[in-house]
Amino acid sequence: MEDIQTKLLTKSKRSKMEQIGKVVSFICIALIVVVVFSIFYFVASKGLATFFGKDKVNVFSFLFGTDWNPSQVGPNGQRLAGALPMIAGSFLVTFLSAIVATPFAIGAAIFMTEISPKKGAKFLQPVIELLVGIPSVVYGFIGLSVVVPFMRGIFGGTGFGILSGTFVLFVMILPTVTSMTVDAIKAVPNFYREASLGLGATRWQTIYKVILRAATPGILTAVVFGMARAFGEALAIQMVIGNSAVMPTDLTSPASTLTSILTMGIGNTIMGTVENNVLWSLALLLLLMSLVFNIIIRMIGKKGEMKG
Repeated sequence: MEDIQTKLLTKSKRSKMEQIGKVVSFICIALIVVVVFSIFYFVASKGLATFFGKDKVNVFSFLFGTDWNPSQVGPNGQRLAGALPMIAGSFLVTFLSAIVATPFAIGAAIFMTEISPKKGAKFLQPVIELLVGIPSVVYGFIGLSVVVPFMRGIFGGTGFGILSGTFVLFVMILPTVTSMTVDAIKAVPNFYREASLGLGATRWQTIYKVILRAATPGILTAVVFGMARAFGEALAIQMVIGNSAVMPTDLTSPASTLTSILTMGIGNTIMGTVENNVLWSLALLLLLMSLVFNIIIRMIGKKGEMKG
């Protein structure tokens, strides 16, 4: 009897392994949380030093100023650290690339899922996977060698600018948006299609009025995800946009983004100086924008779940 009680009270090997697995999983999750919060704290402390440290740069002047020369002091005694040209450039290339990429992504996804799934899986899927695996620097070199001369030949000028950056980012985010759109369309239940066709709708009416509408939350998530990728891209956009820290007046003149100015200047400044601190403030803006994109994605996902 005592042997039976001892065996029942003793943990089996499987339960011990399960307990070890739980502990290891908890440690990994805790480590991820610590790393994320450490990154936020580090970037925030460096970025906020521009406004609350010895530099005392005005937040309003930083966000809405148009003169970018942090080493110089303006007539009002404030550093010329206006980030509005870079903010405007980042949003312009992000929105324009998303606007251009979305129709192509939806068209490719419809072809791969509804029109010709076999040919789509055979030809388009490998192409999309290949585009995802190409490094950013290769996209930048292609843009520098092909897109910039093409823009120069059509519009004149240097060829560098927001339009060149838009076309490079369009190709870069297209596979991401397409893949997620394919998953969103595949997630639409088949009885939606069957019910629509049973009511006498054509295939195109079913695609446009039933499938795409049902997959709208997933498609919007794909577009926002692509915009987040475009907003944070640094190397490729730096090679084709011109890196001129001035307010963009048109789409074909040299401009700049938060990432292009940040990557160009961070290695040429001394830690703790105002020139270095304002670059960390740009990094903080990028971090906050990534949070905004993630919040938007979660909101869209929750709305999609409520509709479902």
